[in-house]
Amino acid sequence: MSGGTGDQPGLVSAAGLGLVGLGLVGLGGPAPADPARRGADELRALAEEAGRELEGAPALEIARWAAETFGDRFCVTSSMADAVLAHLVSRVAPGVDVVFLDTGLHFPETLRVRDEVARTLPVNVRSIRPRLTVGQQDGQYGPRLFNKAPDDCCQLRKVEPLERALAGYDAWAAGLRRDESPTRANTAVVTFDARRGKVKVNPIAAWRQADVDAYVARWNVPVNELFKQGYGSIGCWPCTRRTKAGEDPRAGRWAMFEKTECGLHL
Repeated sequence: MSGGTGDQPGLVSAAGLGLVGLGLVGLGGPAPADPARRGADELRALAEEAGRELEGAPALEIARWAAETFGDRFCVTSSMADAVLAHLVSRVAPGVDVVFLDTGLHFPETLRVRDEVARTLPVNVRSIRPRLTVGQQDGQYGPRLFNKAPDDCCQLRKVEPLERALAGYDAWAAGLRRDESPTRANTAVVTFDARRGKVKVNPIAAWRQADVDAYVARWNVPVNELFKQGYGSIGCWPCTRRTKAGEDPRAGRWAMFEKTECGLHL
């Protein structure tokens, strides 16, 4: 797989950045939408054409197409399991916005990756919080909603914040891979997200875990320490367990429920 390689280094010095790269957005929305933004029909046509033409292309080429096509109306989303996608896109779009959904229920190790990405990569991390704190959600819906109604919890703490965060963009990149689970086996490298009316870009869709590991080793990008502790996929701590030998990487997510996705990528 040649998608994760290139001649120019992607990491730059963060001297003097401090926490400038960490935009703690909280409840505030993005900048007002550009009235000149592309319409849904144009975005759909762009996505369909690019999905055909870029299938099989290196990941860096897919990321470059998105950055050149959409400019500052393109962002990256990251769960901060690792910084592979953020690093990859930053090589062709320095200063790109990286949206992180700060659910209030993340492992400390995940937040450390977020902070390291903000310090060391040439990106602008936008940390988006739900409208309700965990305590406010407990008071309104009862404690431990994630145990009683995990879909509702994900809607409140992930899906709605993402809708708000993406309002100012025409396209967004996610780190989905086809080898992660059967539900992701047909992930396209570029598709139209009809629910949101935006182009969705999955530059590393065709990568396997070996490609990710090779990229991490080559570029020394931040990786969540929980992978070393037996976690195959990392989400909010109440709904994530270690995976067992032979399980697919996402088997530890919502293991007590008939649920495999949080709703962000349906």
